[in-house]
Amino acid sequence: MGSILHFLALTLSCSFLFFSSNSNPLPQSHHSIPSNPPKPINLLVLPVQQDAPTGLHWANLQKRTPLTQLPLLLDLNGNHLWLNCQHHYYSKTYQAPFCHSTQCSRANTHRCLTCPAASRPGCHKNACGLVSTNPITEQTGLGELGQDVLAINPIQGAQLGPLVTVPHFLFSCAPAFLSQKGLPRSVEGVAGLGHGPISLPNQLASHFGLQRQFSTCLSRSPASKGSIIFGDASSSMSMFHDMAFTPLTITTQGEYNVRVDSIRIDSQLLTPPTQTKPWSSEDTEAGGTTISTSTPYMVLQSFIFEAFTQRFAHQIPEEVKVEPVAPFTLCCDANKASKFPKVEFVMDRPNGPAFKFSGEDLMVQVRPGVKCLAVINGGLQSKAPITIGARQLEEKLLVFDLARSRLGFTTKPALNFKCANLFNFPNA
Repeated sequence: MGSILHFLALTLSCSFLFFSSNSNPLPQSHHSIPSNPPKPINLLVLPVQQDAPTGLHWANLQKRTPLTQLPLLLDLNGNHLWLNCQHHYYSKTYQAPFCHSTQCSRANTHRCLTCPAASRPGCHKNACGLVSTNPITEQTGLGELGQDVLAINPIQGAQLGPLVTVPHFLFSCAPAFLSQKGLPRSVEGVAGLGHGPISLPNQLASHFGLQRQFSTCLSRSPASKGSIIFGDASSSMSMFHDMAFTPLTITTQGEYNVRVDSIRIDSQLLTPPTQTKPWSSEDTEAGGTTISTSTPYMVLQSFIFEAFTQRFAHQIPEEVKVEPVAPFTLCCDANKASKFPKVEFVMDRPNGPAFKFSGEDLMVQVRPGVKCLAVINGGLQSKAPITIGARQLEEKLLVFDLARSRLGFTTKPALNFKCANLFNFPNA
């Protein structure tokens, strides 16, 4: 018996020495705590590009299972994300929440929708109905509330991190006709960045616990990529530190509005044609200045437009002016005109911060050798006295701080600043 015990002791001792000397450690248990836990996600980023024919901006969103890139128009004032699911929408994870479900309440819809055809994304029995809008044609259509996977890159330091997912992202499968007119070619829907409960910024903030804030930096070149940053970039990234802020309000239609107190053209105050300043009238919501990415150029109500273009034209020598090219009314020979007036919108109050527009912001090349003032006459019935369009938002850092109801913008843009230089996005 003693010899057997001695043999077992020697065997165990040798086994211990074997495993101790092995260069490969034993595998960890499934329940062990990782030595480097994942870092919290504070910022997310989405690359965006300009569509040259329309001057509008779009982004490839990663959705579905397996993940697929879907090109969507950016609509700053859109209430939610919608796309055409009628053709080529295949996903293993798509679901249509039942009518009166929690998801429907979250989307603020209580309309029931039944599709008599065979079930597919956008066509289910007893689903929720959600109205979507094409921001270009202003057409509306009733579609099905759906949920599916959405993936996006976090920002880790100054680099892009690996994709993270929202498993049950809510959106609308809109009717096919809604995407057939007005949108840039190949775009399949709209990504709403507005104030709605299931807009892209609100769902990302809710899922990842981000600050209710997003920032835009739109590139002017179709060959390069700008970005939308979700989260508190204004306190996390150094290029956002030199910012001025003005109150940001939401209209009854859900649009982002700011108040313009006065307008200066080459430092001279623009005098309105009437006694009351139209851009700060009492009967217009928040001063009547809407910010829009679905409007390619600045739009001014007719009496503001007339005063603005007359003063702007007065600053340009007659010999460089050429026949206007519709829809513009003031055009110049680009080979003769080397300098254009600068414009400042003084925000909120008489001594408020100035939102500045350079000649490059205000002039657009319509054909070789001809540039036109990128400002449109909106007539007397335009939605707002002033609409700041996509052209005037390009190559600027803007912060939409929804938690504090304010808009941030740079008052002293860096020399030769380009939105394409913020991140090194892959070409694909």
